Formats: sequence, structure tokens, C-alpha cells
Amino acid sequence: MLASRCSLRRTVSSIIGSTGRSFAATATRLAEEVRIVEVGPRDGLQNEKTSIPLHTKLELIRRLATTGVRDIEAGSFVAPKWVPQMANSAEVLNHILGHPPEASHHIAYNFLIPNLKGLENLIRASGDGNPSSEEAPPTPPPSPNPEGEEPAPITSTEDPNEMPSSTSGVDNPVEPAKSSSTPFSVEISLFAAATEAFSKANTNCTIAESLERCKPIVALAKSRNLRVRGYVSVALGCPYEGPNVSPSRVADITATLLEMGADEVSVADTTGMGTAPRTQELLKALSSAGIANKDLALHFHDTYGQALVNAVVALEYGIRTFDSSVGGLGGCPYSKGATGNVATEDLVYCLHSLGARTGVDIEKMAEIGKWISSELGRPNDSRAGKALLARLAS
Repeated sequence: MLASRCSLRRTVSSIIGSTGRSFAATATRLAEEVRIVEVGPRDGLQNEKTSIPLHTKLELIRRLATTGVRDIEAGSFVAPKWVPQMANSAEVLNHILGHPPEASHHIAYNFLIPNLKGLENLIRASGDGNPSSEEAPPTPPPSPNPEGEEPAPITSTEDPNEMPSSTSGVDNPVEPAKSSSTPFSVEISLFAAATEAFSKANTNCTIAESLERCKPIVALAKSRNLRVRGYVSVALGCPYEGPNVSPSRVADITATLLEMGADEVSVADTTGMGTAPRTQELLKALSSAGIANKDLALHFHDTYGQALVNAVVALEYGIRTFDSSVGGLGGCPYSKGATGNVATEDLVYCLHSLGARTGVDIEKMAEIGKWISSELGRPNDSRAGKALLARLAS
């Protein structure tokens, strides 16, 4: 029951079933700090079809560091064969270590790690010496794909995370900075899925097997004093099994990740199928499992336009950490039809309207959303960002 890390949440009123008057009365209670995890450089870019230059990624991270966000997903050490946009994550890490973006506060830069080999590659790219770990178990071959429609799993019998050299394509390779006026840290994240079908499509293994694979990753990360973030994908809807994902199963997986040493778990509506009632049901299941709100983050996609509604439900329930992506960038290569993450600008505007404090400069974020959308040749999916910029220009 996670006795050492989690405690049963006290009962709080829910937005669902409450009157408009009582909701309005909660605004002052919500006037506290909410942490935003900016996932644009990783989750936001991974599904783009055209190749994104390294300098564009680095400039995106540099600009985001000036907005007040304290957590930025910077890349992923997944197999470049399956997620090509993340192929130069070693260069991104190397650049951050050598030339951390200017910021007035500490920033944690997070890199997604699919397996033990990925973490070993991150450690090597960081210049932190040779990783010491037991040999990772071999990954089974990908499932047959006769129709050629679904992307292959991100793991394979090849070196699943063979990355380019951390100095490839860089004229002047840098060493990790020994001292910097800008405080920062590097963290990792790992993931499991809430349905067997998605787990097999995404990682080519069962849920139980994926959790077993997480154990040595967490152990090695902790031996290197790396903070670990867990993800539970498709928690509110699966592209293969539909919208009715078991909340108790999500809670069990979340508890398992916390028990093995994850510092936080982000519960993700990867498909955007979540609704307010099912978000509330999921939060109740997490609470009933003894999981404390402080150990949770929520990650909403806006496929059906429900991301902000679900975020407010979670906010009322006591969640104070949310993932979002500048300009609404995002999508999932293993979830057809899933659109971008909730836009950071939209989420911040909503939170500020409720009296919450995020520390995020929404005007700067809106400018970045406009810029990166233009760089990628795609529409800016932040309604608040576009409206704010139009008002400022008038």
C-alpha cells in the first residue's frame, strides 16, 4: 500500500455533481502553485513527419527555459529506427550539459528511456563514465505486421537504442559543464502501458514484462542519483481496446512504479479519450490505492477537446502537476488519430484564471508557440496563445 511514500487523500469535493456556486467558491482554494512539465521538445516533436534540424530543437529548448517552466522533456533515447525525430537526443543532452540554456531558476531536463540499454547510452553520452549494470535481457523480435500499417515497436532484436555519437554532426563537441551560472539537472523517465494490447504494440511485451524491465533501469538511475519519472500510457483510453480502461489496473501499475523507486508517475490520456466522469473515476481509484497526489502528474491529449475539462477535474481533486506542450504539439506514433497534448498556453491561461500560480510567462510561451509552429510548417493549435498574440498586436 505504499505506506512509506503514499497516504490516503482526504475526501475533497468534486467538480462533478457540485453546483456552479460551490465551484466558484473553490477558486481561492486553488490559488496555489501548480507545476507545469513542458513536453514539447520530446512528446511534442516525436510524431512530426518532416525531419527537424538539431538547431531548431536546441533553440526551442533555449526559448522554453526563459518562460519560467522548471521541467522540460528534452529528448528520448529510444531506437532512432522507430522514432527518427529523437535520433539526435545524445547531441541535445551533450549541448545542455556543455551550454545549459540561460534561466533564472533551476530546470530539470528529462530524457525518456525505454530500456536499460537506453539508460546506459545516456550515461555514456553524458560523459559520466562507463555505466555498470547487469546485461539487459534480450528483447523478443517484433510481432508480425502483415498489413504494414502499424509502426514497429520501439524495441527490437537489434541494439534497441544505438544512438549517434554524442559529437556527431557537431563542429565543436563540448564536455559536460563543470560549473554553470544556470542551475540544472538531468532526469529520466520510463513507461508502462495500461492495456496489454498497447504494451505489446509499443514495447513488444506484456505489462508484467515491461514492469520487470523497469526495475534495473530504476536501480541504475538511482545509483547515479538520477531522478526517475514513470509514465502510464493509455490510462483513459486505448486505440486497440477502446475507452474503458480499468482504473484499478492503472492504479496498480502506478503503485508498482512508485514502489520500485520512481519519484513521480505521470498518468497519461495518450489517446485523448478521457472525459470528466472517467477522469474522476480514475483519480478515485488512484486515491483508493493509497497513492498520494504529490506523487502524481496528469498528462492529457486534446483529441476530443476534453483536455482542459479533465485538467480542472484533476485540479479540484488535488493534483498539482500537469504535462503540456507549447503550441499543442504532439501525437503518438502508436495511437492513430491522437492529436497533440493540451497546449501549454491554454492550460496556463485556464490555471491562472482559477487563481493558480504556475510561474510561467504566458506571453513568452505564446510567442514560442507561434514560432515553433511556423518552423514546423503546421498550424498553431493553442487557442489562448493565438488570441493573446492577436490582442497584444491590436
